[in-house]
Amino acid sequence: MSDMIKMISQAADHIKGKTKVSPRIGIILGTGLGGLVKEIDIQDTIPYQEIPHFPVSTVESHAGKLIFGLLSGKPVMAMQGRFHYYEGYDMQQVTFPVRVMKALGVEIMVVSNACGGVNPAHQSGDIMLISDHINLMGDHPLIGKNHNELGPRFPDMYNLYDMDLQKLAEQTALEEKIKLQKGVYLALTGPTLETGAEYRMVRLLGADVVGMSTVPEVIVARHSGLKVMGFSIITDMGFPEAMRSVSLEEVIAVAGQAEKKFVQLVKSVVAKIN
Repeated sequence: MSDMIKMISQAADHIKGKTKVSPRIGIILGTGLGGLVKEIDIQDTIPYQEIPHFPVSTVESHAGKLIFGLLSGKPVMAMQGRFHYYEGYDMQQVTFPVRVMKALGVEIMVVSNACGGVNPAHQSGDIMLISDHINLMGDHPLIGKNHNELGPRFPDMYNLYDMDLQKLAEQTALEEKIKLQKGVYLALTGPTLETGAEYRMVRLLGADVVGMSTVPEVIVARHSGLKVMGFSIITDMGFPEAMRSVSLEEVIAVAGQAEKKFVQLVKSVVAKIN
């Protein structure tokens, strides 16, 4: 048994000893979006530092807890805080929780993030359904030895963000009268926000938003055989001709303003998942 398989097994076994919830849906909550936890009928809470081999969140607004319970009647596990490459973790550490999700029986992963927008048809505070992504992080979570028990050497990226789940999200947004944009997410490493030239590059490459997360987790989810649905909250607009200074406090504040709509949308979508 490889070290990676052992680590996943040890983390999953520890969690199984702390909760009786068997999650079918795994949720990763991004910057300023931890409020969804209030809508979960919480059965158990496990701090990251108690879980073998789990990294620890170091970013403001990321609580660093696994939440187990029911959301819209469905058994879920939610990461209240994620890990980022810029924190100094390697790609395998960043994506380790996704491996553990799979080991616990998760079939669908819902991922969210705060991001910068470059599409002039979008605006700050919008929720964007992720239809595809571009990896410009300069690294990849599947580089190195492949463990066939975890997934194939060359996983296909077709239908990466599950089309049926996208349709469900779009239909739900219409019914709930929630404005929902749709587009491509591009990932850079951070932790600096983008320069004007970089925002221009992002738009020229065909992306609608840019951020510092999500892509590694989604790649590993695909490798693991999970279905993925992703949402971005646009917290600032990156127009090179009209740039201004942006602070983390502002990003968190805008994400917080959009959070109510985001929470209602996710709750309603989860309720409709068969």
